[in-house]
Amino acid sequence: MNTEKQVRQILEDIEQAMRNAKLWHATPPDTDAFESQEPFSVDTMSAEQWLQWVLVPRMYALLEAGAALPTRFAITPYFEVAMPEATMLLSQLQRLDDLLNIED
Repeated sequence: MNTEKQVRQILEDIEQAMRNAKLWHATPPDTDAFESQEPFSVDTMSAEQWLQWVLVPRMYALLEAGAALPTRFAITPYFEVAMPEATMLLSQLQRLDDLLNIED
């Protein structure tokens, strides 16, 4: 399976893990929340909101555009602190980190 297909599968698995943990939201945050300049929008969104409404859509957009995927990628440490109880989600995030964290 090529990297793009693997990323797509992991994104689907992240969504499923979020749904199973009741972390998937039906409505997005207010539009102002997307204006944050902070990493992970920590000042305007919860961790799961950022994951659902920022990271996942951006990753799908990269895939759809055929754009280069990030090669230095490590989001799991933030989520281990922000959501330590979400073990299934953390497992899926680690899979994404492992796949995309390519050393030069």
